[in-house]
Amino acid sequence: MDWITEIVNWVNSFLWDFLLLFLLCGTGIYFTIRLKFVQIRKFPAACKAVFGNIKLFGKKADKDGISSFQSLATAIAAQVGTGNIAGAAGAIASGGPGAIFWMWLSAFFGMATIYSEATLAQKYRTTVDGQVAGGPVYYIRGAFKGKFGKALAGIFAVLIILALGFMGNMVQSNSISVAFQTSFGIEPWIVGIIIALIAGFIFLGGVRRIVSVTEKIVPIMAVFYVIGSLVIIFGNITQIGEALRVIFVGAFSPSAVMGGVVGISIQSAIRYGVARGLFSNEAGMGSTPHAHALAKVEHPGDQGLVAMIGVFIDTFIVLTMTALVIIITGVFDNGQTGVELAQTAFSSFYQAGGGIFICISLLFFAFSTIIGWYFFGEQNVKYLFGPKGVRLYALIVVILIVVGSVLKVELVWNLSDFFNSLMVIPNVLGLLALSGVVSKLYKEWETSKKAGKNKK
Repeated sequence: MDWITEIVNWVNSFLWDFLLLFLLCGTGIYFTIRLKFVQIRKFPAACKAVFGNIKLFGKKADKDGISSFQSLATAIAAQVGTGNIAGAAGAIASGGPGAIFWMWLSAFFGMATIYSEATLAQKYRTTVDGQVAGGPVYYIRGAFKGKFGKALAGIFAVLIILALGFMGNMVQSNSISVAFQTSFGIEPWIVGIIIALIAGFIFLGGVRRIVSVTEKIVPIMAVFYVIGSLVIIFGNITQIGEALRVIFVGAFSPSAVMGGVVGISIQSAIRYGVARGLFSNEAGMGSTPHAHALAKVEHPGDQGLVAMIGVFIDTFIVLTMTALVIIITGVFDNGQTGVELAQTAFSSFYQAGGGIFICISLLFFAFSTIIGWYFFGEQNVKYLFGPKGVRLYALIVVILIVVGSVLKVELVWNLSDFFNSLMVIPNVLGLLALSGVVSKLYKEWETSKKAGKNKK
């Protein structure tokens, strides 16, 4: 298996070091310019759309779709995962604190990309067996007619099922089981079975049960983690200015803050910051449009604004909390990486409670990601095989959750990265081909909002 791992690692390195780094960032920059910096100009409107008249619970999904908040909660459930802990820590360990600056920058441009994804998901959504459905497979077909479009959409569907529904959910369950074994000594297989049973119950409830869970769990997990992080940050309030200085200086001169650690360069800071950031917020990867397509909104542009807040919460709030805690506690250059580094940072303040805090946070993050990723895969199973394929798909995912909890999943995680990387390509091709449609929809949305204000 070692040679397979080496090949997959080499391909992943090539994709993330070169192809995807330029493709995703380039796409974000392109849409930022074409949409006239929508993420800045319309950010207040986006916040108002999400938080201005918020009713968290009580609305039920139906054949016509789900509420805008439910779609955002489902998207965030997938976006905010173990990457918000391990990803931030890994970026700092490999690229220095300056990687966080590049992570912020990539997320800034990613907000324009995800606006485009959500808008197109709304535009090209359809009805399958009486239920609203949407996602990249539909706007890819809209972008490329005939056999090429059908083949490209089919390739995307297969890749996302493998990357997220199967392999991705194996590593998420593994993250939970390892954390509980380390903190509480519980056997991984016991944790795996419990997670699988709860997840299976949610899966079988369909879209209605999935969104009902995500709209409740996402606010709870976000508040829990942010408050736990802010206690440390404000407990070291005199260090905040220095932490920000380290981030900005490290972005352009890593050696100035890392003491000449071997391998840390500006290129490393950019590479790991951008790659980890984009992988965490999923802008341009084609996953979250499945949730945004189902939202019941007046105009596709409305959901585009809501989608931008998902990237903002994932990167600028949750992921930033992890980064600041690691930097403020001064453990960022101790040689550790991933979850281990985050645990050390939180334990330096909470002592024995730090490991438990990370364990509970991972439970929230990873389990919500399992639900979100299952849902995204399910939408593509329906596209390929119709509703009859959903039960078998759910059964396979439940089994893999148990299997993943007891395996060493380095290869599985690398394969998930591999398929996840590949699915970016057909999605971005579809986005770029339909950039004119995105621009037209954006202008329509602006015109309609101005007309609405004039009437008032």
